[in-house]
Amino acid sequence: MDEPVRQQVIFYIGRVGVTQVIVTTWGVMALLFIAAALIRMRLRLKNSGRVQEVVESMLSWLSDEIRSIIRRDPEPFLPLVASLFIFILFCNLTSLISSMVPGYSQPTADISTTGALATVVFLAVPFYGIVITGTASYLKTYIQPIWIMLPFNLISDLSRTLALAVRLFGNILSGEILFGVLLSLVPFILPLPLMFLSLITGTIQAYIFTVLAIVYIGGAVKVVQTHEKQEA
Repeated sequence: MDEPVRQQVIFYIGRVGVTQVIVTTWGVMALLFIAAALIRMRLRLKNSGRVQEVVESMLSWLSDEIRSIIRRDPEPFLPLVASLFIFILFCNLTSLISSMVPGYSQPTADISTTGALATVVFLAVPFYGIVITGTASYLKTYIQPIWIMLPFNLISDLSRTLALAVRLFGNILSGEILFGVLLSLVPFILPLPLMFLSLITGTIQAYIFTVLAIVYIGGAVKVVQTHEKQEA
């Protein structure tokens, strides 16, 4: 059986092989960086353009989501949350290229990409917990209500990180496979409806991942706040 295209090494940097999914991920990151720089140059307090209005609306929506879940000022969390949502959304939307480029696969259909994103969330949870509430207060949550809960709390953190990675990977990959099968069966009838469905699915999956990230981060902060109130 041939090696999947996204796992094939395209070129090497030293002894490190660079695969298609890495190149695609770099491409998405580069496009987002350029787009952000251009939008930054065109920011206006008055007579803002359509693109600026869309970006501001999206950031306002994400701020409302953070505030409703965490019940805190969303400003400290917004950069990470917005970056996750935008990056995953654009990675998912590159599925539209798959109908034009044979063998193409979006980055989020690879477990290494979703695993890296889940790892970012895994590290963000203690980071925000420690920065906002203090090291001692946060670490104390791992031995609540009694010290014997420490290994179970650690396993819980690891398992939800794995679930976060596998959920996004599985949903995107299954959609990619279904898209390919249907497109091969009826290539002249379904492309446009499938592309529209792919847009909706990609947006929903980006939203779900982002909301779960907010919930995990908010859970750490809320737990710490609860224990602080009980001790007071």
